[in-house]
Amino acid sequence: MAAAGAVVARALVAVRAAAAPGVSTAKLDKVAEDVIRGNNAIPSFLGYHDFPASTCISVNDAVVHGIPSKTFILAEGDLVSVDCGAILAGWHGDSAITFGIGEISQEDEDLSAATCEALWAGIGAMRPGNRLTDVSHAIERSVAESRTKYGRQFSIVANFGGHGIGDQMHLDPFLPNEGKPGKGPLLAVGSTLAIEPMVALGGRKTLTLPDGWTAVTKDGARAAHWEHTVAVGQDGPRVLTLRPDEKPLL
Repeated sequence: MAAAGAVVARALVAVRAAAAPGVSTAKLDKVAEDVIRGNNAIPSFLGYHDFPASTCISVNDAVVHGIPSKTFILAEGDLVSVDCGAILAGWHGDSAITFGIGEISQEDEDLSAATCEALWAGIGAMRPGNRLTDVSHAIERSVAESRTKYGRQFSIVANFGGHGIGDQMHLDPFLPNEGKPGKGPLLAVGSTLAIEPMVALGGRKTLTLPDGWTAVTKDGARAAHWEHTVAVGQDGPRVLTLRPDEKPLL
């Protein structure tokens, strides 16, 4: 899984480097697919329940599951979330990042930072002896603290969350992004979860577009999505999709 996760990390680094005003989301999807296949892996998303691409690229008010398109051209100020998965030797890695195109608003910077901080709060709870909802509660507390820290009305997007992952991309248990601590399965050494907070600058509710996939905020507010595949190690969390720029966060 760490090897699969490293492929995902490389793909996301390449996508972020290629993103610029005037670039289509389909082009970014091709960049990710090329990295994945160039590392002898297979895109997890392509064909999954008939999903037509190797990544989910969600822009501005899109929360998750955005379908890359040749006609969706990125512009200065867009807020982009890219979700990517890869299969290597039968094992899965899954990760997501959010970034801006050129100069973005301070609101969007704060939103992305708060969502990333919530992800790392959840990662910090991936310790032997904790339970599933200790991760959920850590995410919820982090978002609550960010409301005060940034002075923004952040909302955890309803009805979305993380999941178990291993020899399949989506496994039980579902991981809520909020809830009381101390409930659910025990986090034993070797347990693996995809932790993925999704946070909006407005309300919690979403709508699904006619494409049957793209989830957008009901009120049109911007949203951010950060994700890592994480294992419970003997001494604490092991991030299996870690990118080089994130090593200081450990």
